[in-house]
Amino acid sequence: MEKKLVLIDGHSILNRAFYGVPDLTNAQGIHTNAVYGFLNILFKILDEEKPEYLTVAFDLHAPTFRHKMFEGYKGTRKPMAEELRQQVPLIKEMLIAMDVKIVEKEGFEADDLIGTLAKRGEQEGLVVSVVSGDRDLLQLASTKIKIRIPKTKKTGMEIEDYLEDDVKERYMVTPTEFIDVKALMGDASDNIPGVPGIGEKTAMAIISMYKSIEEAYAHVEEIKPNRAKENLKEYFEQAKLSKVLATIEINVPLDYSFEEALLSNLYTKDAYLMCKRLEFKNLLSRFQNIDTNEEKEEKNFYKVTDFSKAEALFTGYSKEKELGFFLFIQEHEVVAISISSKKEGTALFVPEGFLTQAYLLDKLNDLFTKGVKGITFGLKSQLKFLTSKQPADFFDTEIAAYLLNPLKNDYSYEDIAKDYINRMIPSRADLLGKTSLSQAMEEKPEEFLQYACYCADACLYAKDVMQEQLKEQEMEELFETIEMPLAFTLFDMEQEGIAIDAKALKVYGDELKVSIEKLEKEIYEQAEEEFNINSPKQLGVVLFEKMQMPNGKKTKTGYSTAADVLEKLAVEYPFVSKILEYRQLTKLKSTYADGLANYIEKDGRIHTTFNQTIAATGRISSTEPNLQNIPIRMELGRLIRKVFLPKEGYIFLDADYSQIELRVLADMSGDEKLIEAYRQAQDIHRITASQVFHVPFEEVTSLQRRNAKAVNFGIVYGISSFGLSQGLSISRKEAASYIERYFETYPGIKMFLDGLVAFAKEHEYVSTMFHRKRPVPELKSSNFMQRSFGERVAMNSPIQGTAADIIKIAMIRVNQRLKDEKLKSRLILQVHDELLVETAKEELEQVQTILSEEMQHAADLKVNLEIDMHTGNNWYEAK
Repeated sequence: MEKKLVLIDGHSILNRAFYGVPDLTNAQGIHTNAVYGFLNILFKILDEEKPEYLTVAFDLHAPTFRHKMFEGYKGTRKPMAEELRQQVPLIKEMLIAMDVKIVEKEGFEADDLIGTLAKRGEQEGLVVSVVSGDRDLLQLASTKIKIRIPKTKKTGMEIEDYLEDDVKERYMVTPTEFIDVKALMGDASDNIPGVPGIGEKTAMAIISMYKSIEEAYAHVEEIKPNRAKENLKEYFEQAKLSKVLATIEINVPLDYSFEEALLSNLYTKDAYLMCKRLEFKNLLSRFQNIDTNEEKEEKNFYKVTDFSKAEALFTGYSKEKELGFFLFIQEHEVVAISISSKKEGTALFVPEGFLTQAYLLDKLNDLFTKGVKGITFGLKSQLKFLTSKQPADFFDTEIAAYLLNPLKNDYSYEDIAKDYINRMIPSRADLLGKTSLSQAMEEKPEEFLQYACYCADACLYAKDVMQEQLKEQEMEELFETIEMPLAFTLFDMEQEGIAIDAKALKVYGDELKVSIEKLEKEIYEQAEEEFNINSPKQLGVVLFEKMQMPNGKKTKTGYSTAADVLEKLAVEYPFVSKILEYRQLTKLKSTYADGLANYIEKDGRIHTTFNQTIAATGRISSTEPNLQNIPIRMELGRLIRKVFLPKEGYIFLDADYSQIELRVLADMSGDEKLIEAYRQAQDIHRITASQVFHVPFEEVTSLQRRNAKAVNFGIVYGISSFGLSQGLSISRKEAASYIERYFETYPGIKMFLDGLVAFAKEHEYVSTMFHRKRPVPELKSSNFMQRSFGERVAMNSPIQGTAADIIKIAMIRVNQRLKDEKLKSRLILQVHDELLVETAKEELEQVQTILSEEMQHAADLKVNLEIDMHTGNNWYEAK
């Protein structure tokens, strides 16, 4: 059986992967998408080919011998994107770790090295597969050399294969003649100029008839179309140059032995560790035949089943200053506890026999109340079983990791170990797969022991490093006084939940259904046909083909019917207004009327989960269900708040910060005019309109005020003239004029925002008043849109983040005072700038005082923090 050689065009495949895989970054902010995509292509090829030999060729990006021959010719090759350039050494490091042969040679491109090795392999009797996105390599195809070109499609990656006959069938020329096709059509990406006006089809037709550009030129008067004939006459010398540039060298003097390229085990320990470092979790399953658990022999992990042993351990634990721990909870019960001690090692305790859940939790809680600090991960989810409610008794490594790198999508114990103590440890998926805790405890006891102990162990050993980094980045106080106490406040709110009237919710849903059906009928009548209103494709046909509405933007899948497109049309077309209303009503029904009903628990309340470690700005989010996204813009949407009720004997008290982000902007920018405007305690938008449009305060029109309001709030979010023009339905020039006049009015704001961007470009982060850091890697991007996004992030993150920090401080203080003053009233919900308290009627005045004092004095700004307070017998009335 013939042996097989696979040759991979390194830069070509890396480039294809870079543009085919969405951007990925690891914990250190390193771009990894090209490396990830390259490895996926590599593994797919190897799984299919099962070769004996493998080599990857790279360009050195010096001028090649072919280009040196033509000093007068200036190539137009675009510089490599910075995010891609950074990944070239990474893929080389990965290939070396996998013991893969790499070749590169000064003055020669990768395709020359591949051409040379492919022909050598063919002469040695090998079957050769060349993997590249560069179709120049089709000239190498033969009965023994196959060119494989990966293509990324929506259905996944596909590979086009070309042997000699395949090239003839596809291009109507032989592989050698394909060089002449490229000489005519050119290729800007490869610095091959070609002949202007001759595309692929014309080039194929000419070479299939004349076999070469020289022969074609000899019969130039016969060539059609006329433009191709005239251009070939004029640019024949350029065509000859292009032919030389397109011709791959197959005799490069290359010191290479096929024995060096013998494919051995790719899945080495070094490669595994690098996959862990780059966070390629989906690839780790390939490393099944190596011992990836490098810490296993060093760590003293053990399970405690003996009561006397447990007693002795807890006695020893009581002498420690701090312990790592983790509670494993399933179906509201603790099924295991792991505890890590630097003196005693790391132990797993499972409630069984004398070691009951009550006994273990009593022993653990006793440690914390006696001064032992508990180091854990995801403290909030464990607080139900912990009696200490003092934040100082604990250190949450998940919160610390979030502060130190808020751009990550998620945090895990193995990431904590990798990022802070440089230890590569197996993840839960590595050890347990998708099995539940109880199933793993029964079926994989050894793996569960490792998983459980790693959770506590990683937290304990990472804590000092994380604390030191928090101190270095001036975030220790933020961690200790805001984020840690906040976990306890959010836990209290989750436990309380909010009551909902299930019957009223059903009535609301039924009413929506009637309205939706009525709208459907009206839409069908006006369209004069029935169609799927929820189908963008069908709706696009109705709007832009049948009804001939203007400005239809056609995409590959049909016309765009996005909200911004329809909103512009709705101004003149009532039919489109009905479509928008239909979308709103169906969203209300599915997400809220029907969706919320699924979350009502036995106590008749909804207990949402507040997420503390998701938003990079520091904002809190809400999931399962999302109660922060209850509609407020349309009246029918606001009405759903009527189904949220206080319990008997209580009312809702809602307090909402007034323009907190604008007030933060005034303080942080130090702009005297904006500060003075707030100190006058007048309508800030009317004042801004008066100053921007140069009219007396009393003469400001409602339109001028509306426009000033849009600019005021837009500035906070780094709005562009385009964005403002879209929002106000004015020209971009007029919007730019508004912004320019705004900055003339408030010059301190312009200086402040420009300063934020400049600081971020130099330091790669911005920070809030409370030193919360937000990295801005987008500013280093080679992509203009990404850089523009980075500038907006640099401008708005300090403002949004400071506002979020202030609200968190207020929440913590309000929650604590309600407890300290032994009130029955409880903080139950936070929606961005708004706090909702379920207030005992007899405590109303006292709670109003608490909210007013704590919210207005949560931060000391140059302008007052103001709140609006309302009461109601449901959330709708309170808001």
